[in-house]
Amino acid sequence: MSQDLIYMALALEEAKKCVPTPTAFCVGAVIVLPKGAQGNTTDKDIILSTGYSRELPGNTHAEQCSLDKLADNLRPSPKSAVIYTTMEPCSERLSGNVPCVDLIIGSGIFKSVKVGVIEPDTFIKNNVGKQKLDAAGIQYILVSGLEKECLEVATFGH
Repeated sequence: MSQDLIYMALALEEAKKCVPTPTAFCVGAVIVLPKGAQGNTTDKDIILSTGYSRELPGNTHAEQCSLDKLADNLRPSPKSAVIYTTMEPCSERLSGNVPCVDLIIGSGIFKSVKVGVIEPDTFIKNNVGKQKLDAAGIQYILVSGLEKECLEVATFGH
């Protein structure tokens, strides 16, 4: 199993912790500082934080939770970390919260976003997260191999 699939499987385990709801997806996220990245002096990847949808108060999404839980002393250098998320980051929030793609870009720490499945247009039509990430110079990579599982968990309770 590739490293990408291992971390996506961890994100999927986070997603399974979500309380299902018919009005939102169940998503998981894992923030990783790869070996060799600036600030990682070890010979292995470091998992910095994890999160899942609605883990923290305030109708939170997985990416938001993983960023909120990231300790200040673990904050990586700019453009060095990778976030694995079971569904592509949202580009619009019906709740009025900041969209996850904007939080990811605004954090300044990510070199890439690795996605398990593209967001269905169930709640938001035309997610423009990929375009925003591209414009910010952050790689958007669709990880193949767990798409079916990511979508099944995401839509649990619908």
